[in-house]
Amino acid sequence: MKRFKLMSTLVAFSIMLAGCASSANPTNPASTAATGNTGTPAAAVKSNLTVAYSEGGTTLDPAEANDLTSDTLVLAAYDQLVTYGIKTEDGANIANTEDIQPMLAESWEVSDDNTVYTFKLKQGVTFQSGNPVNAEAVAYSFDRVASSSSGSFLYGMAAIKSVKVVDDSTVEITLTNANHNFLQIIAMYTFSIVDQKTVEAQGADYLKTNAAGSGPFTLEKWDPATEAVFTANESYWQGAPSLSKVTMKFTKEASNRVLLLDKGDVDMAIEIPPKDVASLQSNTDLTVASNASNRILFFAMNNNVKPFDNVKVRQAINYAIPYDELLSGVMYGQAKQMKSAVASNTPGFTDAGFVYEHNLDKAKELLAEAGYADGFTFDFTLGSGFDDWEDDAVLIQAELAKIGVTMNINKLARAQFLEQQKTNNLTSYISKWTSFVNDPGYHLGFLLYGKGSSNYINYSNAEVDKLWEEANVETDAAKRTALYEQAQEIITTEAPWAYLYEYNRIVGMSNKISGYAFYPDEVIRFYPLSFEQ
Repeated sequence: MKRFKLMSTLVAFSIMLAGCASSANPTNPASTAATGNTGTPAAAVKSNLTVAYSEGGTTLDPAEANDLTSDTLVLAAYDQLVTYGIKTEDGANIANTEDIQPMLAESWEVSDDNTVYTFKLKQGVTFQSGNPVNAEAVAYSFDRVASSSSGSFLYGMAAIKSVKVVDDSTVEITLTNANHNFLQIIAMYTFSIVDQKTVEAQGADYLKTNAAGSGPFTLEKWDPATEAVFTANESYWQGAPSLSKVTMKFTKEASNRVLLLDKGDVDMAIEIPPKDVASLQSNTDLTVASNASNRILFFAMNNNVKPFDNVKVRQAINYAIPYDELLSGVMYGQAKQMKSAVASNTPGFTDAGFVYEHNLDKAKELLAEAGYADGFTFDFTLGSGFDDWEDDAVLIQAELAKIGVTMNINKLARAQFLEQQKTNNLTSYISKWTSFVNDPGYHLGFLLYGKGSSNYINYSNAEVDKLWEEANVETDAAKRTALYEQAQEIITTEAPWAYLYEYNRIVGMSNKISGYAFYPDEVIRFYPLSFEQ
């Protein structure tokens, strides 16, 4: 058995901290954010934090949450078995999803064939209700994910076969096969550990609007139309948060979020438009964090619908995209060109096969070879809610017209667009995607694997599927990377999408806030934050 646990030096360090916790706080956000150990002594002056979000969320249930606000609500109130470490790149703290750290599990053992994980839980940890965090609660939480409408696909991607209670503090999880992403997946908010006793006492729908976790903040209020309010869990097992209260203000219009931040009416704001970055940076009271993310934007073409069932047509579209204009005129430099189905900051990324540039002559040549020398007309569905999508669509439409292709833009409300997208029947559209686990297997498994749950454009390639399946069970990292690289090259050559760009994740905040770290899932963790008011 291979055993993973906290190093003895870390244990000794934690003992030392316990001895001096009444007089000092950790001050290095790069080291404290990994474990969340930023608890503030009772005598310290605490502060309130107000953050502007665009939407109010849809649920507080960890197993069903699948939007940015809901995910943020969950991570404020819940813990998971394991969490991600933190690394520093170019002076910024970012999550390292390959560095798995203990959370509710203090240690774990892995069988030699990498299919059985035995987790030992931390002793003495309780939910906010006072009920103990035990193996029964872990098994119950995982069972909820397995039967959920949202999280069940992740359960399958983690290759979980069974979850067994060994004793009160020991859980054994057996996989159907070795899976290198297993620990990364169960560190996600979806696999938060819920208070079984509370949920069973309150009923199945309780978690939709209430929290039952062991996390650093207690939910005081949640109104999706206006705000959510969290108060510090003073009994939190890692130490009370530095923040006494966090208020999430739901402000739909991006211009209003920018104005509130600029005036100091909120302390932090997300989803800042690229065009407003420069003006906010001129405010000496603010810091604007702009991190390269793995959020991608692509022009999707339904591979089952003419003329996009023809690879040469799809390649022609790629040559017609005005890449530089999108990056400078629409994104104001807050994005970079996308050159693979996988974001460039993902381990295993390759741009092999990427030959596309803005070249209308080449696009016309390919259309002629495909039998569309005179062009064609197609329907493009534009989902509302994102200014850059609309600007991109208009620019692409104009370029396609130059090669005889008519793109009819049909606008849909965001909710309707998402429903239509899931039917796999849209001819073409723009869409974004963020892979919460920064791994090509996770990313391709959702989007471009033949059986992927989000493969809405019906892309199917037997060789790509075979490579993905082989990589998914390959334990040798170098061999696994080579398989993913082969898959990316095939996909790029076959061009099921036209690659547009990789977003920067932009967060504006008071320069008195410290402890912020960027995560691939783009969810802000409030616990490591402190605010000098």
